Amino acid sequence: MNTDERGTKRFSVVARTRMAVALVVAGCLALIGLAVTGQAATPERLEFVQVGHWVYNDAAQSAFHVDGSTNRVDARADVPGANGSQVAQGDGSGYVVERNRITEFDKATLSVEESTPPPAPETPFVMEIAGGPYLVYRNAGQIVRLGDPAATVPAGGPLSRPVATTDGTVWAHRVDSGAICDLPKGAAVMTCPAQLPPGHGGGLTLVGDRPVVLDTTGDSLHRVGPDGLGDGLPLGIKLSPSAQVANSAVGDRLAIADPERNQLHLIDISGLDQDRPSAKPISVELTKGSRFNGPLSSSNVVAMVDETRGEVLTYDAAGKLKSTAKVPGQGTPPRLAKGEDNRIYVDSSDGSHVLVVNGDDGSVVDVDVDKAANTQTAGAPSADPEPSGDQPPPQQDQRQQAPPNTQQAPPPVAKATPPGAPRKLSASSGDGSIKVSWSPAADNGARITGYRVSWPGGSTRVGGSSRGTTISGLTNGTPYVVTVVAENSAGLGVGASAKAVIPGPVNRPATAPVVTANATAAGKVSVSWTQPDLRGGTLVHYLVSVTGKGQRTVSATSAEFTGVTGTATVTVRAVTKFGSGAAINGAAGSRKVTVPVASGPPTITITQVRSKDNALLVSVNANGKGVSATCTAEFFSETKPTACSGATTLTISNVAWIGSITITATIKTSAGTATDTWRGVPTVNGGALVWLGPMALVGLRRRKEKELL
Repeated sequence: MNTDERGTKRFSVVARTRMAVALVVAGCLALIGLAVTGQAATPERLEFVQVGHWVYNDAAQSAFHVDGSTNRVDARADVPGANGSQVAQGDGSGYVVERNRITEFDKATLSVEESTPPPAPETPFVMEIAGGPYLVYRNAGQIVRLGDPAATVPAGGPLSRPVATTDGTVWAHRVDSGAICDLPKGAAVMTCPAQLPPGHGGGLTLVGDRPVVLDTTGDSLHRVGPDGLGDGLPLGIKLSPSAQVANSAVGDRLAIADPERNQLHLIDISGLDQDRPSAKPISVELTKGSRFNGPLSSSNVVAMVDETRGEVLTYDAAGKLKSTAKVPGQGTPPRLAKGEDNRIYVDSSDGSHVLVVNGDDGSVVDVDVDKAANTQTAGAPSADPEPSGDQPPPQQDQRQQAPPNTQQAPPPVAKATPPGAPRKLSASSGDGSIKVSWSPAADNGARITGYRVSWPGGSTRVGGSSRGTTISGLTNGTPYVVTVVAENSAGLGVGASAKAVIPGPVNRPATAPVVTANATAAGKVSVSWTQPDLRGGTLVHYLVSVTGKGQRTVSATSAEFTGVTGTATVTVRAVTKFGSGAAINGAAGSRKVTVPVASGPPTITITQVRSKDNALLVSVNANGKGVSATCTAEFFSETKPTACSGATTLTISNVAWIGSITITATIKTSAGTATDTWRGVPTVNGGALVWLGPMALVGLRRRKEKELL
């Protein structure tokens, strides 16, 4: 290409740029004119869709902008960063995101602004949306907003892959609690209007720009609203716990990848909003033995990356394969990203290539970033406006080469560290075996190469992509604690242990509980029991019944029944479950109990009255005739009712007297009331008491006043 031709092409690039700017300015002036003349309201804030995609090139230590409409590199920013860094873009700034640093650069000047530390040493999920961009640190449960106003928002726990609606609201699913939470644009606090049932896994997606949750345990889809989850739409298929849902629907179909079963499903979701049956799911077979990333959807295309083969696959809404393209580059698996321009971008691990997926037809174009890095200086447009191809770059005189990068070397980057602990570890018993499962541990900068599973008496190692294993050859009836440790190139991580599990024959019902029961004359029966041998199962609840009172479901180890009469039988069973199997009723523990019935009205007899320390001790013989009774004694004042049966002593405190006195004793039961009166002089050590003092006079005067009344 001669100098005139090159100058003409540069002029055409500048001219197209100026024309685009002119069109934007004209559009803005038109909006202002409409607002001034009253023809239209002035928008509070214009939101511009981010066109294209930024990628970090390890070899050039620079961020490059790929224009998805022209499939060419059109900008370069020399920004220090670690190999494998991500780049996120906002309205005016770009951000090179490392594990230990976030470096901002100005998109207009392409100069470095500042660096800040991240909230956690992990690779975040990048979201380029209105009000953002956002970095979602899923394991740490932290959401960082890099836009205005910048904020770090705690989610309270680990998260699955988030989604965002067009108004800038981020929706996230807590994998530990099942809560479905939202973070509106500009907000600093999350709210959680919905929650999956306990023990259910899932993920979030968008249907019609509204959040929908996939329940992988219940195999259903639910709208998320301010009042919680909507009615479930059955999928018509059975999913494994590791199934992943796409970020959004493609027409009336929603893509769900099930890597354990090597399938990609396209679910008819029209039944979410229309009262009609759903069409049969479309299932596409994936390559066995491969590890997949995705699915990720645009308006008409579903994309997945076969990490094992290094390929990007695109499908339409009917499951038809549209294209297959190799992803160049070496190192960690390629990275999928959804652009705001309805394109899907696939970055090679070293940033040497970006594959641009057309969101309308699924076609794929390979953009050679390395080639652009060798021919483009920081901030300058590429000399060749055509898409990058296999042709070698034009030869240039050495004196015309871009000056070497004189920027100081980037500060040292933190090395990878041993992985975190496996999450959601669980273990269940079998006949001489234990099945253990877990969710991935945080890799902390290096790919998980394996998991070490150990238990008393043995250990084993499984691959880094494994999510569970079965331990065999164990002794039935012996408790085992299983520990799982993740491993990467930096070493062994922190172990996680499940609760002790006792192997045993599967589906054995629990033994009978030991039951205790007591009844009162009022018809109340109190029942308690001990937890029986669950035979390796997991306790669901207890079934407790009393004759004539039906059956209850109880979680504790005690219960009360009222209105029971006669002789009744109390029965208690433990209900257990093995894994995801059906509930099993255990053996029954029982106890007979008889509600007391009075044989007649009660009787009471005062047998003695003694004095001691300004108190009268009234001895009675109380007979409740087979039921519980209470007794009182009266001398100017009445004692509190006291449970009495047979020989009982009632105490009247703080009294004094002179000579002969009168005392009344009363007994009460459910069958009636009886009294007895005693007249005489109380005894002290077997003799009569003759004592007169102020209290005696007061007692005498009060008695005379009472008799006169």
